[in-house]
Amino acid sequence: MSKIVFFCIPAHGHTNPTLGVVRELILRGHEVWYYSYHSMRKKIEATGAHFVSCDKYDPQTKLSAEDGERIGKDLAFSTELIVNMTLALDDAIIKDMLELKPDVIVADSMAYWGKLIALKLGIPFVSSTTTFAFNKYSSKVIKSKHGNLFSMLFAMPKINRSLNRLRAKGYAVKNILSIIANDNDTNTIVYTAPEFQPYAETFSDKYTFVGASIRPITVPIKKLDAPTVYISLGTVVNQRSDFYKNCITAFKNSPYRIILSVGEYTDISSLGDIPENIDTVQQTDQMAALAVSDVFITHCGMNSVNEALYFGVPMVLVPQTPEQSGVANRTNELGAGLLLTGNGAQVIRNAVDTVLQNNSYKKAARSLSASFHRLRGATAAADVIEKVMKID
Repeated sequence: MSKIVFFCIPAHGHTNPTLGVVRELILRGHEVWYYSYHSMRKKIEATGAHFVSCDKYDPQTKLSAEDGERIGKDLAFSTELIVNMTLALDDAIIKDMLELKPDVIVADSMAYWGKLIALKLGIPFVSSTTTFAFNKYSSKVIKSKHGNLFSMLFAMPKINRSLNRLRAKGYAVKNILSIIANDNDTNTIVYTAPEFQPYAETFSDKYTFVGASIRPITVPIKKLDAPTVYISLGTVVNQRSDFYKNCITAFKNSPYRIILSVGEYTDISSLGDIPENIDTVQQTDQMAALAVSDVFITHCGMNSVNEALYFGVPMVLVPQTPEQSGVANRTNELGAGLLLTGNGAQVIRNAVDTVLQNNSYKKAARSLSASFHRLRGATAAADVIEKVMKID
């Protein structure tokens, strides 16, 4: 029995695609240890993996709201966090790895410490990329969250001081880009289709585009004759009562069936009177909702868009962050979604009417759906991991 270690950040959109891969690996007889956070523990343990908490090591859990906003904008600050997290984990995780002797480490592309630990110990490594794959070509389409060249040059003295702390602990890092970006020699799993990935042809054969890692539907939703609109702003930036109220106003006299998922921290009673055609819930089985939907109003998280495209559902695009804007722009470019130009009730209603009445959106979504269905998702990802493992 081989041993596999996963590292991930505490985000559902980064964790969910890996769960099917973990299940598949365990079904094949491998043993999996998954380093993550308590908020993800239940779903990780449900796969059969051994859960290991990173909460007490993570300096980001002690950040102020202002510091949190600096992540991704201030490269020197972000580098310091990466270094602090890696060094906080160093003694405990290195000890674990030396005892476990894993055959491979699989780390989320933003869990940089997993990559650094694998390189330090010479353990075969696979990057798990739940965003678009990033290189100098795709950056033309996807705005880099790592800042512009000037700000990078200005920050270099601080960055180098942080990196020297890693080097002093035996991490042979060349520069910050060698940490935050994969080169064409790094085995990388990308959870999307090459047809959706910008400049897919510029990536080496070390990059495997496996498509969406679709979870089984746990609670089926009955398909009705009325067109169904599913609305969700994801699990992070979703406390938008103003937007939800506008959606309720937009569709209260419509012939549409609405599934409105508002997140666990939104008080549904605060949204006012809700018409019978609007099913308002704090959480829903997204696979089940997409399976019966005709339009998806989405925040454009990469995972959600991949899942919508798998089901061939055209979208109304409401990005909340710069990264989501990149996904929204690509979806809009390929004709599978329409960017929302405002948050008013009439604007929302007009956008949904347009997507439903203009068949080009459905046609584009179904074309991309076919490309996702040609791929093998979690099965293909497990194949990559097995290929990389060095098993005696």
